[in-house]
Amino acid sequence: MLSSRAMRSSWVPATVVGVLLIAGTALASLRYGSNTTTDWVTVVQAFTDPAPTEAHIIIRELRAPRTLIGLGVGASLAVAGALMQALTRNPLADPGILGVNAGASLAVISAIYLLGISAPIGYVWFGFAGAAGAAVLVYTLGASGRGGMTPLKVTLAGAVLAALLGSVTASIMLLDERSLDQFRFWMVGSIAGRDPSVAVVVAPFMVAGLVIAVAASPSINVLVLGDDVARGLGQQVLLTRLLVGGAVVLLAGSAVAAAGPIGFLGLAVPHLVRMVTGPDYRKIIFLSLLYGPVILLTADIAGRLLIRPAELQVGIATALIGAPLFVALARRGRLVSV
Repeated sequence: MLSSRAMRSSWVPATVVGVLLIAGTALASLRYGSNTTTDWVTVVQAFTDPAPTEAHIIIRELRAPRTLIGLGVGASLAVAGALMQALTRNPLADPGILGVNAGASLAVISAIYLLGISAPIGYVWFGFAGAAGAAVLVYTLGASGRGGMTPLKVTLAGAVLAALLGSVTASIMLLDERSLDQFRFWMVGSIAGRDPSVAVVVAPFMVAGLVIAVAASPSINVLVLGDDVARGLGQQVLLTRLLVGGAVVLLAGSAVAAAGPIGFLGLAVPHLVRMVTGPDYRKIIFLSLLYGPVILLTADIAGRLLIRPAELQVGIATALIGAPLFVALARRGRLVSV
């Protein structure tokens, strides 16, 4: 574990490295594919050549939207995970704890089963609405009863609702084989084959969520000290919780709607950056914003190359790459409490 002085001095180099890694992984995402790998000259010409070749079209119309969505989804899930860990004061929290994944999953399979919608741009709105609705319901349940909203009540409400919605989703999958075939590709988590219009739809929600997260980060540093301490320091605890919860809904809801429920990122990235930043959520949120896309795009590129010419979806790749790393950190006692 780094000392506080080392943390203060090391997060600036970590920022520079994060920016360079984002640029590098984004360029690599444009270059490498499961079927064809192009050179750097072709990558540049894809955006400058007035007479595009087949390789140029692949880069511009398939890999570029995939890369943009990967950048947004990676940043959104990582920051949402950091916010959830602060909101619940639970170091193992991730966006799924609010029932976001379960709500989005039920809404998407309902759109497929009841309305016959099959294209991602068609059910992205249903995914977002389901995620947002589930989160609002969890907050309502968590705020009911004596004592108002507490981290424990929110966590329990999220777990119960996720189990309930998951059961309904499984029932629909068993009722209709066609819905199962279309839904399972979304459910595994993927940024492949997404139309550019998907990025256009979810981008405003992601940007709004990131802006709220950054703006609320100083208040989050006080909130994690406990509600009583926060109130004693003059903070409006309920307002802060609602702002942070709203940011989680915007970030996780838009990310899950666009790419499906991708695990590991929201859980592990905040822990990785916290080893450098310490408990300061202003820095945790900023570095999570940088390193979430790096890890997601790295996993996506690995998924393209590991079993060529087939492809491993990014939701599987993040689990295969990230789970052993997270277990190793846990065994060494490097996971940092919120």
